[in-house]
Amino acid sequence: MALIQFTYVSNVLLRSVPVQVILPADKLTPEGAYMPVKKYKTLYLLNGLWGSHVDWVSGTRIQRWAEERDLAVVMPAGENSFYVDRPGFHTEYGKWIGQELVQITRRMFPLSDRREDTFIGGLSMGGFGAMRNGLKYADTFSRIISLSPALHLFEGDGEQVCGLLGKPLEKWEEVKNSDVNPRWLAEHFVGEKPGIYLSCGKQDDLFPSSQLFHEVLTRAGFGHHYVADEGKHDWDYWDRHIRLALDWLPLDESKAGLNSGNIK
Repeated sequence: MALIQFTYVSNVLLRSVPVQVILPADKLTPEGAYMPVKKYKTLYLLNGLWGSHVDWVSGTRIQRWAEERDLAVVMPAGENSFYVDRPGFHTEYGKWIGQELVQITRRMFPLSDRREDTFIGGLSMGGFGAMRNGLKYADTFSRIISLSPALHLFEGDGEQVCGLLGKPLEKWEEVKNSDVNPRWLAEHFVGEKPGIYLSCGKQDDLFPSSQLFHEVLTRAGFGHHYVADEGKHDWDYWDRHIRLALDWLPLDESKAGLNSGNIK
């Protein structure tokens, strides 16, 4: 399994950004030859707050499990952005994740350009970012993996979110009822719904907000697999559940296309 670290100049962020990629292009046949070239199914995997593009490889066994499943994994550096577009000079982190990063990595690596082969996931801040951008850019991503997501942001008085977005607090209702809010996106979704894997530990402070979002998804008619397991907000939980989430992905061609009902 090739593990690649690179930087490229982002046109959206107007600077060099670091990315790590797991790519199964160096897998060998039993005879010792390289496997035939193909376009790989791809998971765009987002880190949490205070993290970086190396977190997933450092904290979990994602490299081993991706190799076993013939899956490419692209891991950008989230930079405490919550993966949403923010005011300022080239700080469109949502557009970067949902559009440019997909486009540039497909140019650089043998990745499938089919929606049914393209997934997004993340933990904590990255779980929020995966949910928000997976819903906003659902024409690109067919599946969303959201582990211990920070979906509680929109349950408070708005001060934290308005501060993040550089908006005055009196704009809170406007912000809450916009596509920055994953709940608003789910409730106003139009088109082919992505499948969703939502998981949070019962001992995690974010557990109540995950339960609430599960109810939102159910009412909105989303096919999703909700897991309420024992565990805390830590790498032990994410290591266990990223493997289970990979098992849920339609990496077997016979499972492709599922987007409704309680997907297992």
